[in-house]
Amino acid sequence: MVFIAVGTQKQKFKRLFDIVEKSKFLDGKEIIAQAGYSKYDSKKIKIYDFMSQEDIDKYIQNSEFVICHGGVGTIFEALKYNKKILVIPRLKKYKEHKNDHQLEICNELQRCGYLLYLNEEDDIDEKLNQLQNTEFKKYAKDDNCINILKTVI
Repeated sequence: MVFIAVGTQKQKFKRLFDIVEKSKFLDGKEIIAQAGYSKYDSKKIKIYDFMSQEDIDKYIQNSEFVICHGGVGTIFEALKYNKKILVIPRLKKYKEHKNDHQLEICNELQRCGYLLYLNEEDDIDEKLNQLQNTEFKKYAKDDNCINILKTVI
């Protein structure tokens, strides 16, 4: 099972769902999504608008990997359970967020070896294949990761 989470920002994030819909890598996989305010119809993805934190934790724990926006809450929840994470950051130019801080966070966490993120020019299936075949740094609360984020933010 693949879990998708886009957080609870009021800005819609249809672009993430469009990207996932086009993926051949994900064909045949069970895909569960927390879509927030991003209304989206799909035959490929089982979509819930909002979920309790308990349900989100359950889906993350049971997932093969997580696809999410660049929100630190979602990212660190998945890192807590040592999940492989592909992040598609919300971008200001598409009015998905007020600024590009998610892109900055993704750049730094990828550079440090915690996750992969999808650039606009990247192919989703190539990234998912890379995700599947990459060993990532394990997150620990005493890690330097929080200091890295403080520097970026």
